[in-house]
Amino acid sequence: MEYVGILTQQKRNNTRSIILLVLFPVLVLVLVLLFCFLLALMANDGSTVGIGDFVWDMFAGAAPIAIVFVAVWFAIAYFTNTSIISRATHSKPLERKENKRIYNMVENLCMSQGMQMPRINVIEDPSLNAFASGINNKSYTVTLTRGIIETLDDDELEGVIAHELSHIRNRDVRLLIVSIVFVGIFAMVAQVSLRAAARAPRSRGNGKNGGGAVVILLLAAILAGLGYMFSTMMRFAISRKREYMADAGAAEMTRNPQALANALRKISGNPQVSGLKRDDVAQLFIEHPTMGAKGKKKTGGFRSLFTTHPPVEQRIAVLEQF
Repeated sequence: MEYVGILTQQKRNNTRSIILLVLFPVLVLVLVLLFCFLLALMANDGSTVGIGDFVWDMFAGAAPIAIVFVAVWFAIAYFTNTSIISRATHSKPLERKENKRIYNMVENLCMSQGMQMPRINVIEDPSLNAFASGINNKSYTVTLTRGIIETLDDDELEGVIAHELSHIRNRDVRLLIVSIVFVGIFAMVAQVSLRAAARAPRSRGNGKNGGGAVVILLLAAILAGLGYMFSTMMRFAISRKREYMADAGAAEMTRNPQALANALRKISGNPQVSGLKRDDVAQLFIEHPTMGAKGKKKTGGFRSLFTTHPPVEQRIAVLEQF
């Protein structure tokens, strides 16, 4: 795969971030309008005659509330993502005196690219994995598992670190955080609506009001589920490409693509980070540690359209073509 210049990649990712920021409110408003239409249809006994004005009046009142709610939720999630990720992965700062080897690698790579050095965290786990996180220079972090530090040789580990630095340099990290927050909002609304619908009959009985409340909550859950699906598809459309670009960036940065290819082979054999329960955080890793029931990765065929990372075999094949 031909490597695209850093400035071009940064511009593309900034454009994609803006598109996501625009498409998400549009998707929210479309779903709110559809919800208002369905409510009006229920109130009019299934007839569409004369409900236009009622729908638009309802939408005019509901839309600002929905946008404010989403904006507040997004702001909180966006600016607290660093602490959320840290808690989910149980990572902690890696002190320079504890591992000068890692600090020297990161510093040398950053100096060669004119980058500000990110924070370095470690996950005390024997698995082989790593990820980058953060939204600006103050919060950018490269996190490594203890297993990857102790298992990979210097060239391989340098390739992995260069991959994560490429994510930071390309603005991939910020883009992924934006998409994860968007998807999470729809997922939470759907989950809350379903739980409320399940409890409504017990709390309000089976009368007309209780039944109507259940239907409304179920409609909200279904529409939020649709929003979750479409926002997830938006993210999948760009997620796999960013991994290829970070691999290419690491190859360009280290001038040793074979080292990263070797590292990916080793990582693919043991990527599962113990205790990691949040799939949205797992998507940040260099190899997505989602496993099937029997320990086999869910890749290939139709499933590959719904994965955040390309198959590691394809990534290795691309690296070996450099």
